[in-house]
Amino acid sequence: MTYRASDTRYDSMQFRRSGKSGLKLPAISLGLWQNFGGSRDYPSAFEILSYAFDHGVTHFDLANNYGPPAGSSEELFGDIMARDFRPYRDELIVSTKAGWLMWPGPYGEFGSRKYLIASCEQSLKRMGLDYVDIFYSHRYDPNTPLEETMGALAQLHRQGKALYVGISSYPREQTIEAHRILADMGVPLLIHQPSYSILNRWIENDQTIDACGDLGVGVIAFSPLAQGILSGKYNKLAKSDLGGTRASENYSLSAQRLAPRILSAVEGLGKIAKARKQTMVQLALAWVLRRKEMTSALIGVRTLEQLKDCLGALDNLDFTAKELAAIDKAVEGGMMDGRPKTELPD
Repeated sequence: MTYRASDTRYDSMQFRRSGKSGLKLPAISLGLWQNFGGSRDYPSAFEILSYAFDHGVTHFDLANNYGPPAGSSEELFGDIMARDFRPYRDELIVSTKAGWLMWPGPYGEFGSRKYLIASCEQSLKRMGLDYVDIFYSHRYDPNTPLEETMGALAQLHRQGKALYVGISSYPREQTIEAHRILADMGVPLLIHQPSYSILNRWIENDQTIDACGDLGVGVIAFSPLAQGILSGKYNKLAKSDLGGTRASENYSLSAQRLAPRILSAVEGLGKIAKARKQTMVQLALAWVLRRKEMTSALIGVRTLEQLKDCLGALDNLDFTAKELAAIDKAVEGGMMDGRPKTELPD
């Protein structure tokens, strides 16, 4: 049966301009990290992605290494594009990235021109696309001149393989410098994608988010739920009953992030969410979106029910000063250090 998008798909979504650009993104964007790899079948993937698009989620975020295995998320998304989403390509924002390990040898990760351009070409083939809307440098590489990394982004932009370019997990100083280098090349820096949540405020602490606001660069937060911790589900589970969650899979969520002080902070947030008549997920997303610099919150979901819960955040995005103060007090002892590393081995 041929997919036909809902006629009401733009009725409930809020759209925000990315910095000073002409591009607007949905307040909630969908990331395909971990949940749309080789273990995800087409019907369940399509169920989630089509529901998202039918409710105004026009932005789908990927990376070369998303899976597992690496590349499989882009391949699955490419299948959905070819079979169902092709008529709607011009309504979609598709982004991908390169920076983390993708293939063996010295040219398969970090920030060289060799790696970034080769990776973009591979990503386009996996997704069956002529271009992506946004291509990111996935992490800052201190061992490669920033001029080279930004030069590769500018080249892809000029070739039309990326309509816009962005950076991910760059601290304040490197964000400002990346913006300057690209501006000198006549290419705008569209957006920054850092981790950010109630429990992880490194972009506030080092003023990266303020720099983005000053420069006119949009911000899209990944891990706004702190990899599921802010959903409250880990407070309800004993350590022996973590099967099927990220905490049972070592590669994504360390046990240190489930320390009693963190779970205690989450418990306090649960009381605030209840008073606001929101789920904890909705509270966490609304909190991230409270900042004027924030273009979108990037969610990852395993089920359709989780997606619906996330979209419910849009029903109440306003906070009183009293509520914000209560949130800060609740998490005083449970903060995480999410600042990205800027030193790498040679």
